[in-house]
Amino acid sequence: MDTTPSSTSTRLSRVVVLLFALTAGSSAGCLYYLQPLLHEVGSDFGVSTTAAGLIISVTQAGYLIGLALVVPLGDFVNRRRLVSGLLIVSCVGLAIAAAAPAYAVLMVMVFAVGISASAAQVVVPWAAAIAGPGERGAVVGTVMSGLLIGILFSRVIAGLIAEAGGWRTVLVVAAVVQVAMALAVWFRAPQTATSTGGNSYLRVLGSIFTLIRTENVLRHRMLLGGLNMATFSAMWTAIAFLLAGAHGSSYHFSDAAIGLFGLAGVAGAMAAPRVGRLADRGFLRHTQYGVWLVQLVSWGLLWVGAHQVIVLIIALLVFDFGVQGVQIANQAAVYSLDGEARSRLTTAYMVAYFTGGVLGSAFGGWAYQTGGWSLVCAAGAVAAAAGLALWGWFAITERGHEVQGVAAQGRLRARATA
Repeated sequence: MDTTPSSTSTRLSRVVVLLFALTAGSSAGCLYYLQPLLHEVGSDFGVSTTAAGLIISVTQAGYLIGLALVVPLGDFVNRRRLVSGLLIVSCVGLAIAAAAPAYAVLMVMVFAVGISASAAQVVVPWAAAIAGPGERGAVVGTVMSGLLIGILFSRVIAGLIAEAGGWRTVLVVAAVVQVAMALAVWFRAPQTATSTGGNSYLRVLGSIFTLIRTENVLRHRMLLGGLNMATFSAMWTAIAFLLAGAHGSSYHFSDAAIGLFGLAGVAGAMAAPRVGRLADRGFLRHTQYGVWLVQLVSWGLLWVGAHQVIVLIIALLVFDFGVQGVQIANQAAVYSLDGEARSRLTTAYMVAYFTGGVLGSAFGGWAYQTGGWSLVCAAGAVAAAAGLALWGWFAITERGHEVQGVAAQGRLRARATA
């Protein structure tokens, strides 16, 4: 039985929603603070460019392990304690990394930080579980926007802090932020009950595969989510080379200026919660078509933006709105499946999502080196068209399975019992 506040008419306060969004953003941001500073870190430790690049790979590997093994804990342990604990682990890892005397120590610590960053994906189903019936899509949209904004802002903030105090100062500041978030979650986040029917941790992990096997909606959103994140990662990897002037690009921006382009993506992400509101009103299926079309259009704008900076900025805003819109629509559908398995559903979905991100990052660099920005945009447009076509097919096969915003589901239940 669902014992969370979502089974009542109580609405989630704006303060709590903001707290969840900030927690998701600060945790996800820990994955990328060092990304624009890899050259400086590598020089400090005297390692090669390739070795320095592995820092982000190891951090993301830790995150995937956290998604697979830590996030499911949210379904049968106290989420407030779990998230607060992960934030403290993040703080300790960041602090030791900031003082790391050797490259090997740094790598171990960023791996731990990657695992603890999974707090972001514990918070999302937690918010969905305690949101009121008519607000779940909007709440999830707001929290997910906080997560994406944290990722986008982390690069900008890291560049500004590092310019003043070096890369180690960036990690110290991040550690302080995580302590503050841990205290805020512990004292302000609501207490929620969890139930797994007496299952052990291993049985809970095994149940994830059962969910994947039995829920075709989950499998569909895993594929769409992985494709969505692959395009996001490919674009943001390749655009750094474009803006730096590599392979004949007409742009030659500094590292600080390149980081500031992330602000255009932030603006797009902040608009995306409107997708969640449409889902709450019963338009979840229609929004999927719309956001994939937005992505398809954005790739055309990105291609034109190779030579026109104003168009490029507009394209980034449109692109990130489309990416975040797909993500919110996917998660609104996933969270409508089983109210007592939201953390496990999150694990299945987000592992697929970030696996797509890892592949997309690798592809983006290769595509830009091989065929330049035109190849990146062509591949992105093909991916967006594929996503639109796949959704068209999935929408047909899901006709017998009502997947709608929770507000629409509530209206249908009311009619059925009238």
